[in-house]
Amino acid sequence: MAHRFRRTGILLTALVLTAAPALTPAAQAAPATRSDAVITWNLHAQTAIYETARQSPTAGLRSFAMVQGAVYDAVNAIAGSPYEPYLVAPRSRPRDSVPAAVAAAAHRVLVSLFPAQATTLAAQYDAALAAVPDGSAERGGVAVGEAAAAAMIESRRDDGAFSDATWPVGDQPGQWRPTPPGFIQAGAWYADLKPFVLRDPKAYRVPAPPALSSATWARELNEVQSLGSAASTTRTADQTEAAIWWDDPRMVEWEIKRNLAKDHRLSALQTARLFAMVEIATADALISCYSEKKRWAFWRPVTAIPLAGTDGNPATTADESWTPLRTTAPSAEYPSGHSCFTASIMTVLRAFFGRDRVAFHAYSADSGTTRHYTSFAAATAELAEARIWAGVHYRFATVHGIDIGRAVARDVLRTEFGPRHD
Repeated sequence: MAHRFRRTGILLTALVLTAAPALTPAAQAAPATRSDAVITWNLHAQTAIYETARQSPTAGLRSFAMVQGAVYDAVNAIAGSPYEPYLVAPRSRPRDSVPAAVAAAAHRVLVSLFPAQATTLAAQYDAALAAVPDGSAERGGVAVGEAAAAAMIESRRDDGAFSDATWPVGDQPGQWRPTPPGFIQAGAWYADLKPFVLRDPKAYRVPAPPALSSATWARELNEVQSLGSAASTTRTADQTEAAIWWDDPRMVEWEIKRNLAKDHRLSALQTARLFAMVEIATADALISCYSEKKRWAFWRPVTAIPLAGTDGNPATTADESWTPLRTTAPSAEYPSGHSCFTASIMTVLRAFFGRDRVAFHAYSADSGTTRHYTSFAAATAELAEARIWAGVHYRFATVHGIDIGRAVARDVLRTEFGPRHD
């Protein structure tokens, strides 16, 4: 059934992963079609979205979700639609070229997003089609990819992206205000973006931040004041590396999913499905997360620590010269967007592979290092700590950000990307 007719109510509290069946060893070892085209166009998308357009990780997530959703629908259709399509299952034939379909779907979505890059994108597209033998298979693949892209572009028309929405600004203790170095507003529009799957992204709530008079507030402010300072003497060298590694704007999560696809020798369909699951679930997780950021509009450590003398708590101490290890994003504090983002991704990966203990790695240019993990849970746990070590979030912001990311990902996978039942 078409995507728009398959929406069901979202269960907010259930915790059992029921969505994506685990890959069997045979499926991992003997892919039917190579995933090169899917990975190549994901890299082209990264170049267009971040390297050239310089979209923020939050804004870029919408763009990635559009590209990967269209690519998935195209590849899934040529495979005979073994999985529920996200939007459409264009008419196709088994002999239609998958690389041509991937190129056509990704290219058309990217041009719609970044018309100023049309020349570069056309060169990439022409090169991709030059590697495909001329004939009906190529023409069929292009038609399938174009149809999938057209459905995606239409579905995101007037979705609220890049509106002039702003964060609530206050001047009282606990209230958010623009942060250094730019003292700008950015990303508030994401809180009201049309979701990709969820019926009501605002239904995912987190508890109120701790009262400024509480012991919890004092403990968590003091923690980030000590560990997250640019001049910290309590943060270890490995913690510093992790803080920088996770904070790289070339999100390490982008490389993690590509490495997993290559390391597990996923087919084109498996890779397209995995990438769409990751990007679409995480886009909706960030919408819910940003809705909560706007609702609470809580101050960031870079604001709270210099003004700690105004919070009325005798267990906190102001430090007007305090600066964080990493630059604070120009958005409200609570909950942590990066925690929502990473928890959603790791939840999807766990569902896709059917287990938590999967080894993976990625490189960060900012830290100049590669970090290795043995499980998705371990990576999520370190990310939560890394946001404190970076000096950009309190512990309660990371904990509840993870809660939203996991809950949204699970609910998205309950209704999307599962095996098709005719």
